[in-house]
Amino acid sequence: MDLYDSGDRLQIFPEDSSRMGREAIQAEMSSEPRGAAKGKPHRDLEEEVDELVHLYGLEDDDELGDEFVNENMPRIEVSEYPPHVMMQREPAVQQRDWRLRGEAAEADDLGFGGWGSAGPCEDLREAYRYTHGRASEEYECYVIPEEEDEEEAADVFCATCKTPLRALEKALDEHREHEVIPLSKALESAKDEVHRNMYKLEKQIIEMENFASHLEEVFIAVEENFGRQEQNFESHYNEILETLAQKYEEKIRALGERKKEKLEALYEQLVSCGENLDTCKELMETVEEICHEEKVDFVKDAMAMADRLREFLQTETDADISAQPALEDQTLDFSDVEQLLGSINAIPAPSAPVINPQAPNSATGSSVRVCWSLYSDDTVESYQLSCRPVRDGPPGKGQAEFTMTVKETYCSVRNLVPNTQYEFWVTAQNRAGVSPTSERVVYMTAPSPPVIKSREVRSCEEAALICWESGNLDPVDSYTVELTQAEAPGASGVTESVVGIPSCESLVQLQPRQSYTIYVRALNVGGPSARSEPATVHTTGSYFRLNEHSCHPWLTVSEDGLTVVRSERQAPARAPPPSTARFTRCVAVMGNLVPVRGRHYWEVEVDERLDYTVGVAFEDVPKEEDLGANGRSWCMRHTWAPPRHKYEFLHNKMTPDIRITVSPKKIGILLDYENSKLSFFNVDISQHLYTFSCQLHQFVHPCFSLEKPGCLKIHNGISMPKHVTFY
Repeated sequence: MDLYDSGDRLQIFPEDSSRMGREAIQAEMSSEPRGAAKGKPHRDLEEEVDELVHLYGLEDDDELGDEFVNENMPRIEVSEYPPHVMMQREPAVQQRDWRLRGEAAEADDLGFGGWGSAGPCEDLREAYRYTHGRASEEYECYVIPEEEDEEEAADVFCATCKTPLRALEKALDEHREHEVIPLSKALESAKDEVHRNMYKLEKQIIEMENFASHLEEVFIAVEENFGRQEQNFESHYNEILETLAQKYEEKIRALGERKKEKLEALYEQLVSCGENLDTCKELMETVEEICHEEKVDFVKDAMAMADRLREFLQTETDADISAQPALEDQTLDFSDVEQLLGSINAIPAPSAPVINPQAPNSATGSSVRVCWSLYSDDTVESYQLSCRPVRDGPPGKGQAEFTMTVKETYCSVRNLVPNTQYEFWVTAQNRAGVSPTSERVVYMTAPSPPVIKSREVRSCEEAALICWESGNLDPVDSYTVELTQAEAPGASGVTESVVGIPSCESLVQLQPRQSYTIYVRALNVGGPSARSEPATVHTTGSYFRLNEHSCHPWLTVSEDGLTVVRSERQAPARAPPPSTARFTRCVAVMGNLVPVRGRHYWEVEVDERLDYTVGVAFEDVPKEEDLGANGRSWCMRHTWAPPRHKYEFLHNKMTPDIRITVSPKKIGILLDYENSKLSFFNVDISQHLYTFSCQLHQFVHPCFSLEKPGCLKIHNGISMPKHVTFY
């Protein structure tokens, strides 16, 4: 909420504005010598009055003009208008009303309070005098005291219009029906809102700073990873260049050697061919010479030449070229280079992941969220998360394991058993291989919701005792009781929570005459369980049920736990197991009262012809004795022997001599722990019957006994009648 969102709003701090106005005027007056005004042209008072009348929209006020044009008024000498007056000399005609109100407020801030007290003329004179700072030399500059003005013009705030006002504006019609509060309260509310917004902004800033820090860490990790990748690429690139250079040198050397071998073979073949050619030429010349000889010499030489030719022709001549001019295809083996190139994209197998410890509230009754982390320079394609329930002993066939494949570093595992420990481990894998297995970490699912024992819930005007069952095989850490006022409008949220309850019951302090809806949650390291089914508790009076575990075998307790019935005396078909909490001789039953010291009241509906006993007793009252026959019980006993009714108030087998003329049909019982008293009343006629003074050093239980067939009906959870409050 912005209290200063418009320029036409009234100033909120009159003291500051008036002080600033006075300081500005005094500074202006002090900065100019007193005699400086005499050298400037005098402004006529009538013009000054016309301007002020026009300024404040008082053109129709003839009396005001006449009063200001009084010739007897001394002429005021001024040097110039103060700045704040010059700013107010151009008001628009259509904005005259609010300008008037604004100028009045500004004049009020400057010390012009009381415009309507002495008439507009006197007010304008005072405004004129104060605005110009000083009159002629015989007038002294003065400042109007602001204490009286502040009392008359206290600041207020219209909560309906969200607008600050002066106290004088409260009478305006537009704000007459609106809610008006002191401006100080509005300012405090605005400050509180600003503080809340500042707290939210600070919290958001902290979250943004944390997020920015996380982004910075990620940025640094990415930068380091890419730096390492660049180094790896450069290293592999240098290795490839070295390998290619080595291959080049080897191939050039091999080609040179091959070239040399071929050339040497061709040269040898060329020399041999030349030698054979020379031999052939020599033989031809010899044959030609023989042909020109005589016949006898020719025959001799021809025979010798024939043997030589035969020998030459029988010599084998290699006509094939031993070295072909065309070189064979020299295929280069780049397998090692390809291997190096492939190693650039090859990544090592990842290292073993690290499973994080279980975070608070990371589990439900059937699921758990498992998180783990990995070194930043590892490349992972997927993870294998394995799980098994934790049991006593080493892993075996009875402990099933299951594995799931995930892409992220977290996984929500579902379909689990509530309040159970599970062991998790994870491996990372990529195309280079699988990482080692991480260490095994135990996670635990949240408990299943408790079950409130509605029949055992007890309450009074100030508290309620809530009992429930865990519903979990394994123990839980603690329980939480959540309360919601059922009758409150829109009471869907939790109004109160009682946390850290170690057992399956809790005594909760409540407000009187209210209705509550109660839920219970179980908690362990995995988190809270879901809410239990709701139970309703009323604090209009003491509410309890009969305890079936203390009931005599001949008595039957109704399903609602508020009625006890005795049928004809018969032996039970099967004797109940012996118990110290069950009545054996006295046909009685106990009720469970709230263990809260205070005043408890309940009523018992009886039959006039029924033999009954009602009262209270300690929990360890002897179960083989009648009620009232010992010092651990106080009760009222009725026996009917037609036509006489006998009433006794028994404690330790003693009773006072009291005659009751009107037989009660409904008996009211008041248990007062504070005053150690137990009182009985006839509810129908509001009659007090008797009061015990008891030594209640511990809590007692309501007791009910039937000596003949019949029934007793209990009314509890009701407010105490007025006549009961006097005892």
